[in-house]
Amino acid sequence: MRRVVPETAIGFAVISSFTYAVDLSLLAVLHDVLAWPYPAAVTLGYVVAFGLAFLLNRWLNFQSHGPLGRQTGRYVLTVVVNYLLFILLLSSTLEALGVQYLVARLAAGACEAVFMYVAMRSFVFRLKRYR
Repeated sequence: MRRVVPETAIGFAVISSFTYAVDLSLLAVLHDVLAWPYPAAVTLGYVVAFGLAFLLNRWLNFQSHGPLGRQTGRYVLTVVVNYLLFILLLSSTLEALGVQYLVARLAAGACEAVFMYVAMRSFVFRLKRYR
C-alpha cells in the first residue's frame, strides 16, 4: 500500500477530516445559529481549521523540524491562494447559484484537499526525502 499511497497522504486525510469537521461545525453554528453572513462564517471556520491543520500536520504527519518561520510563511501563502480560489470563489459561487451552503462548502473542500496536500508536501514541508 505504501507504494501506491504515501504515508503522509493517509496522515493528511485523517488530520484534514478532523479539522474539516471543526471547520463545518463552526460554519453551521456561525451561519445557522448566530446568523452571521456566509462569507464571514466560512472565513472564521477556515482560519481556525487551517491553523489547527498546520500545527497537527507539522507535528504529527510531516514531523517537520524545518525552520518554523519559513514554513509558516509558505503555509500562509498556500492558504491564501486556497482560500481565494476554493473557499471564497468556488463555495460562494455555488451558494449564490442556489446550492445549499454546506453542500457548496463540501464541494469546495474536495478541491481544496487535493490542492493543500500537494502544496504541503511539495512546498510547505518539502524535504529531500520527498523529491
